[in-house]
Formats: sequence, C-alpha cells, structure tokens
Amino acid sequence: MDTRFSSKQALWFTLINYFGVLIGTVSTLFIYPYDKDLLGIIRFIDGFAQILYPIMVLGASTALLNFQPKLNDLLQRKLFSYSLISILGMIFFSAIGVSIVYWFDWLENKQYFIYGFVIAVCLAYVDLFKRQATNLQKLAVPTFYEKVIPKIFLPLVFVLILYYNVSETRGLIFYALSFTLMLILVASYLFRHFKPAYSLNFTDLFHEISKKQYYQYSLYAFCASLGSFFAFRIDSVMIPQFISNTANGDFNIGVNLANALMIPATGVFALYSPLISDSLKKNDLSVLKIKYTEVAKNLFFIGIVLYGCVLLGMRGLFELLPTADKLVPVLPVLYILGGNVVLNMATGFNTEIIAYSKFYRFNLIAILLLALLNIGLNYYVLTQTTLGIIGVAYASFFAMLAFNTSKMWFIYKKFGLLPMNSNYFKTILSSVFLLMLSFVLPLSVFGKFDFITRCSFFTITLFLLIYKAGWVPELNKNIEKLKNKISKD
Repeated sequence: MDTRFSSKQALWFTLINYFGVLIGTVSTLFIYPYDKDLLGIIRFIDGFAQILYPIMVLGASTALLNFQPKLNDLLQRKLFSYSLISILGMIFFSAIGVSIVYWFDWLENKQYFIYGFVIAVCLAYVDLFKRQATNLQKLAVPTFYEKVIPKIFLPLVFVLILYYNVSETRGLIFYALSFTLMLILVASYLFRHFKPAYSLNFTDLFHEISKKQYYQYSLYAFCASLGSFFAFRIDSVMIPQFISNTANGDFNIGVNLANALMIPATGVFALYSPLISDSLKKNDLSVLKIKYTEVAKNLFFIGIVLYGCVLLGMRGLFELLPTADKLVPVLPVLYILGGNVVLNMATGFNTEIIAYSKFYRFNLIAILLLALLNIGLNYYVLTQTTLGIIGVAYASFFAMLAFNTSKMWFIYKKFGLLPMNSNYFKTILSSVFLLMLSFVLPLSVFGKFDFITRCSFFTITLFLLIYKAGWVPELNKNIEKLKNKISKD
C-alpha cells in the first residue's frame, strides 16, 4: 500500500466529508428547524433505506474487499460482475418483501416506503462501487458524490416546500431522485478506471475461491451490516412509532451535528482497510500494532478538540441564531451523541481488525448483542420513562460503550493489541483537565461571544501542550511540515 498516496486520499476524503458536513450543518442550523416534522419524515425514509440496502447487498461489497486480494486481474473483475448480478437478484426479492410488509396496519409512515426503496437500490450499488474504488485507492471522487449531492438536494427540498408551495410528495420524489443522480455519477467515475468482466460464466472464479466460503463470509457481512442498522440507526424508526415525526426531526438535528465530529475517522477507517486486510492475511502484526495505537490516538485528539468546542461553545452559538428557540432544546442530545462519537473514534479501527481476521464472526456476535441492547434500551426509555429523545441518546451511548469495550477486549485476547499506551492516557487526562479548566475560568469578557474565548483557550492550550510533550507524533510531523513549507516560501 502506498502510504503517501493513502495519506493524500485520506486528506481529500476528510476535506470532502467536511464540505458535505458544512452544507449539512448550515442546513441543520438555518433551514431544517423550520419544519421538524418533514425532517422526521425524511429521517424515517433514510432509516427504512438503511434497513433495505444491506438486504439488497447481502454482504457482496464486503466480500469483494475481502476476496479480491487473492485473485488475479481477470478474476477480480469477474468477482465484481458477480456482485452486480447478485445485488440485482436481491433487489427483486426485497421488492416482494416490502410489498408484503406494506399491508401491516400497525406500521406508521408506511406511505413513505417507496421513497426508501428507491434510495436503498441506489445505496446498494453505491456501496459496491465504493468498495471497488477503495481497492483502486480512488475513493475521493465517489465520496464527493455520495456526501455532497444528497446534502445539496435535501435543503433544496425544504426550500421548495417551505417557500415555493411545492407539495410534500413532489419534494420527496426530488429527494429520492438525488440518489439516482449520485449512483449514475459514481458508476461513471468507477467504470472509467475499472472494467468489469462481461461474462455470466463464473466457474473459474469459484474454482479459485470456495463458493461455500464466499457465501459464509457474505452472510456474515450481511448480518453485521443489518445488525449495524439496528445497533446504530434503529432510533430513526422507533421514535416516530412511539413519539412523533417532529421528535424524530429534533433527534436528527442532534445526530447531524454530532456526526460532524466523526468525519476524520471515516476516511481513515476506509483507507486503512486494505492495509489491515493484507497485514492479517500475511500474519504480520508489527505494522498493524503501530498503526492501531497511532490512529486511535490521532483520532481521539482530533475528536476531543472538536467535542470540547461543542461543549464549550455550542449553546452560545445557538443563542445567536434566528432558530435558537428550536435548536437549544436539542443540546442535551448533541452533548450525549457527541460523546458517543468521540468514544468510537478513541478506540481506533477495532471493527476492521476483527472483520478482516479469521475471527470475523465475533463482529457479528458483538453487533447483534449491541442491536439487542440498543433496541431493548430504546424500547424501555420510550415506553417506561419520560426521557424521550434524551433517553434514546443515553441508550445509544451505553450500548456503544459496551460494544467498543467488548471489541477491545477481544482484540487484546486474540492478537495482544491495544490501541492505548502511556502517552495516550496522558493525552486523555490532559484533555479532560483542560476542558474542565476552560469551564471554570473567568473568561466571560466578550458577553454573548465569550464562548469564542473559551473554545480558543481550550484548543490553543491543548495544541501547545500536546506539541511540546510530543504525545501525538502526527501533530508534530504536520507542524514541522508546515514550518518547512513556510520557510521555503
């Protein structure tokens, strides 16, 4: 794996994701709060699509990434073609299943199934195409299309409905069509760099890899992917069922803002996947051990800086906005979900290590247990307490804590790897101390804008401390590179 190229891809991946998040954040702050009911409906549609598309993929995309390194060029292209066909078959069976489920009288929002189905078809193929782009180390452009196009179309839907008297139905059709555009653009880019094998004869492919092993791995990946929805996204379906679409919209605002913290991790996890897979297949853990700790520490540092600014400054920022009365009630959800994101970043790519090892089945067990725990906790807080969406956020946090702890323990037992060392613990303790200090110091000198002072104090002090101590080498490397570039200029 070309590490320089991967670093460049990771940078572009991160920048593109942040550009998409910037669009989403502006929309979340200034547009979506004006119609939380519509936002809740769209979140339900997205959630329904997230249930369907893993069924359509049936693990084909993950199996592609796992088995391609074992194959020659022709068989790699045949495996991709086989994946295309298998997804098409599962789309047909999914359509039958949705038609049957539609007649259940107790389901809320079932009139929106058709939009979710169209989006799911697009997501299924985009997922496959992105996996192939990952193998080619050409993930940046597909990521741009995936992250930016829906983010542009969704606020347009709100503007059209709120200010131009466009009907809700037309607006939702417009939103679903944005995913079709995304699919066309991703496919056209991939096929310029990769040519599938146009053949229906896959005998030589399954002579090279065991068909039984392929389907076992695909089934595992499917269960893990579907379990991931129930573990991480089930709230988007449960909240409308037990509270309302408006409450779902409130929760979605918190989710959108919290997910902005996760962007640095998504690019890193995606681009390190081939390295992890290759290291485990060669049984070479030396590089993996270094990267595991390094990536976890880097991501925690980035995450805690961003999360610290959320805790210190988001209320003050919200109070300056015209939508303040609609946004301030969402803050507790944002704080809890933001902590959830930092926790996930802090443990590094533990999911990927397990997924590409011979112990990959443990991920399935862990995700299914997480799904059961999350569904159970969500059901409890929604039916037995008055916590509402704050309770849903707490349920997500505790479920994620258990999930990540179990994965770290398993990796340590099987591989002797931990994502933490003494410098990592020093970084954690220093970050928490400085965050508490930033809260209590009398820094309120700019009135309504004092949150800028607190965020600046926390960020600058933490950067200087970590840089001087050298606890996060990647930070020092980047600063030295910047110094050298400035001195040359």
